[in-house]
Amino acid sequence: MKLSFIGLGVMGFPMAGHLQNDGHDVCVYNRTSAKAEAWAKEYGGNFASTPKQAAQDAEIVFVCVGNDNDVRSVVFGDEGALAGMDTGSILVDHTTTSANLARELGNQCQVENIEFLDAPVSGGQAGAENGALTIMIGGNETSFEIIDPVLNCYAKKTKLLGPVGSGQLAKMVNQICIAGVVQGLSEALNFAMSTGLNPDDVIDVISKGAAQSWQMENRSSTMVRDEFDFGFALDWMRKDLGFAIDEAEKNDIPLPVTKLVDGYYKQIQENGGGRQDTSALITLLNKRSKQ
Repeated sequence: MKLSFIGLGVMGFPMAGHLQNDGHDVCVYNRTSAKAEAWAKEYGGNFASTPKQAAQDAEIVFVCVGNDNDVRSVVFGDEGALAGMDTGSILVDHTTTSANLARELGNQCQVENIEFLDAPVSGGQAGAENGALTIMIGGNETSFEIIDPVLNCYAKKTKLLGPVGSGQLAKMVNQICIAGVVQGLSEALNFAMSTGLNPDDVIDVISKGAAQSWQMENRSSTMVRDEFDFGFALDWMRKDLGFAIDEAEKNDIPLPVTKLVDGYYKQIQENGGGRQDTSALITLLNKRSKQ
């Protein structure tokens, strides 16, 4: 298929590469043109100087940028992706945004006879590079059936969860779960070290039982060694949790633990740790021993 991919950050760069490697004809756009040129050199696809040019003649246009305003800047306007898209083509937004933006995009696409799906991803940079992302999708079933075989080149799991906006709501659920798990793991590791246990030995045992989690398997050893210069930056986690908290407040849904953990992340941000991995929550605790 003729495809377009807009946004070549740590996620978008390899995702667009998987599409090209899977045999599709991909044209990319990135606000920093040098990165688009580097992508084209590495994967052999094409690059454009505006989102509109990148989207021209594309059957599916993928977007993966930073936040709501970033999405608006590359989708709307005279040089935005919508201005270059054909009737009947599909816009897929992989950015984690507010559900309100997803609905805004859906409404505008409907006016222009373009299909839209919100499709935030989970799995981080490693998942994007290894083609092992989980994708939560909102939109209509017909469009989902068209894009699903394409998504499979960088996804291990895709699921249509309901109308436009459902993908973003599901991503909020995902981030709520992660926030609670990372805080629990931080407290557990601190408890282990403070009572004289070897945390690696403890994790080796409990990770085989009911306490097991992705965070435990992939972050526990680095957390006890104060290694946080990788992974999903807590600046982005706070953005995501903000969406969840706003949505919860609008619908009178309690999120006491999520709000507590968001406050801890805010403390780390204020101390200059916004680019650290989300597992940096453990730095707020009094670790008495380190491995």
